[in-house]
Amino acid sequence: MLCVYVPRGTSLDRVPVASPQDVPETSVWFDLVNPNLQEDKLVEQKVGIGVPTREEMQEIEVTSRLYVENGARYMTATLMCQSDTDAPKTTPVTFILSGHRLITVRYDEPRPFMMVGNKLARTCSPAVSGESVLMDLLDAVIDRAADILERIGSEVDQISHDIFEPEQERPDRTYNQILRAIGRKGDLASKVRESLVSIGRLLLYLANEADSMRWAKEPRAQLRGMQRDVHSLSDHAAYLSNKIQFLLDAMLGVVSIEQNNVIKIFSVAAVVLMPPTLIASIYGMNFKHMPELDWTFGYPIAVLLMISAAILPYYFFKWRKWL
Repeated sequence: MLCVYVPRGTSLDRVPVASPQDVPETSVWFDLVNPNLQEDKLVEQKVGIGVPTREEMQEIEVTSRLYVENGARYMTATLMCQSDTDAPKTTPVTFILSGHRLITVRYDEPRPFMMVGNKLARTCSPAVSGESVLMDLLDAVIDRAADILERIGSEVDQISHDIFEPEQERPDRTYNQILRAIGRKGDLASKVRESLVSIGRLLLYLANEADSMRWAKEPRAQLRGMQRDVHSLSDHAAYLSNKIQFLLDAMLGVVSIEQNNVIKIFSVAAVVLMPPTLIASIYGMNFKHMPELDWTFGYPIAVLLMISAAILPYYFFKWRKWL
C-alpha cells in the first residue's frame, strides 16, 4: 500500500495512491507499507530514487543500512512491533531523505507511524518537510521505546516481589508462570535494546550528514537531544537486562531450595523409620531361641521400642533445626 501526505494549511492530509496521477507535487511524505513492485516503480518514477527490497532492508551491516545513493540518504533502523502482545517482534524500517521529501518503507505497523500520522493530521507546521516528519517519527520511536522500558520495569518489580515475598503473602502464581514471565520480559528488553542501538546509529549518521544537508541550528539541537535520550535509554535497558538475569538466577535458586526441602523431608522420613524397621525385622526373624518371644510383655515392649525409636530422632532433628 502506498500513501502520500500532502500539506493542507496547518495539517497533513493522507492520500492513498493507485496511479502516478494521484501523487500531488506538494507531497512531503511517501509511506510504503508492504509495497508491491508497481508501487515501488511509482515511487522511483516520482522521486527518482531506488526503493530497497525487503531482503536488502534486513542486512545488518552498517554500510548496508546507512548510505547515500543518487543524492538520497538511506537509513534503516530496527523498530518494535506488537510490544503489547505476548509475541513482540522487531521489523526493519527504511527512511529515505531525497531533497525535502521523506520516503518510508516498512513491512509491519510500528505504532509510532500511526501516532505521528494522527498528530500531523490534526496540526503541523506550515513549513512542514520530509526532514521535520522524519524528526517527528524518530522522536515518537524513542518515546515509544521509553514507554516499553517503563512497563518492563514495573512488571519486573512485580516479579521480584512474587519471588522474594514471604510464602503466606505470595500471590497465587506458580513457579512455571513466574519463569515464563521472566523469559518474556527478558526477550522484550533485548528487542528494545536492539532497536535503541539501531536508532542510535541512525541518529549519529544524521548528525554527521547535517552539515552537507545544511540543516538549521534547531533540528541539530533536537538531534543531539535525541542522541542523549537514546544513550540514557540504552543504559536503562542494560540495567533491566541485568536485573532480569538476576531474577532468573534467583528464581532458579528458589526452585532448587524447594527441591532440596522435599528431598530433605524424604531423607528425614527414611532415617526416622529406619530404627523401627530394624526392631520389627529383628523380631520378625524365625529363630527358635529368641527369649523375648516367651515374655508376656514382649509384644508391647517391642511396639514401645519402635515408637520410641521413631520419636527420638524426630525431636533430635527439630532440636538441631534440620526440620
